[in-house]
Amino acid sequence: MTIWFKAELEHALGQGSQLAHALLIRGPRGIGKLDFGMALARGLLCEQPASGGAACGHCSACAWLDSGSHPDFRILAPATEGETDADADEGTKKTKASPWISIEQVRELHDFIHVSSHRGGRKVVLVSPAEALNVNAANALLKSLEEPPALTHFILISHRPQRLPRTIISRCRQLSLGQPDPATALAWLREQGVAEPEVALAQCSGAPLLALAASENKELSGRRDFLAHITDPAFDPLAAAEALRDLPLERFIGWMQKWTHDIVSQRMLGSIRYNPDMARELAAVARRIEPLAALRLQRKLVREQRNIHHPLNTRLYIESVLLAYAAVVNPARKAA
Repeated sequence: MTIWFKAELEHALGQGSQLAHALLIRGPRGIGKLDFGMALARGLLCEQPASGGAACGHCSACAWLDSGSHPDFRILAPATEGETDADADEGTKKTKASPWISIEQVRELHDFIHVSSHRGGRKVVLVSPAEALNVNAANALLKSLEEPPALTHFILISHRPQRLPRTIISRCRQLSLGQPDPATALAWLREQGVAEPEVALAQCSGAPLLALAASENKELSGRRDFLAHITDPAFDPLAAAEALRDLPLERFIGWMQKWTHDIVSQRMLGSIRYNPDMARELAAVARRIEPLAALRLQRKLVREQRNIHHPLNTRLYIESVLLAYAAVVNPARKAA
């Protein structure tokens, strides 16, 4: 488990029989909520727990959890669906990720939670992310939350609890987890071998697990080249659009959104959130913008997140965004 939630874990496990049968763990994405939920499940199922209640890591229950075969533990997560691939050989399947947890998955829990545990102890169901429950699945789970069998615990993980039905929330005790302090997160990222951990953490809004994933997946690769184009004193939106035409739109819009946020923040508050390594360049741009126009552009880019997965002419789309950006950062040129 990530190191920054040890106190919260000890407190939860220390409640013993007083621990709620349904616990909703909420907080920003990428801070380690799933790791926390798994550590809690391990502690509840461990047969030789340590004095604080944490799992020993050596007993049969811990070994089964490590191998993903514990008979008294279930995970509900969005399913991978099979569909026929028309271009493949007859009878072959390709997989397609579903964004939802289905009612069929919830119904499969019925026998699990109403039959005695294999080890004579607790049973644990972990749901992640809970907002992936579709309407029917949420209603089906609600019945189990209302009348839970003895020694059965539900651990719900949620990045967006506002999307959960109020009936689900009302049956759970809530535990809010926040971002670790930056010093702790940076130290952890350095231990994982992340290059430029300050930048990675800032780009991921302080979420260390997202920062690690972004580093491993090369998601920040090309960011410096991108910023070099839009901060060039001779910035030409048409030439920049041509140079950036192969940049994935999700990455392009994300970087533009964060850059314009920092321009507005630097101009109005004197602070930078996402691009701490570009303070000098941000200050130079912020001095010549009209704050309201920059704020409008930043809000437009937030809305543009809805369009990046639609079929678009990438070159023309990037060009239109950069032309709007040029009008904000070079108002004198626009007036001329």
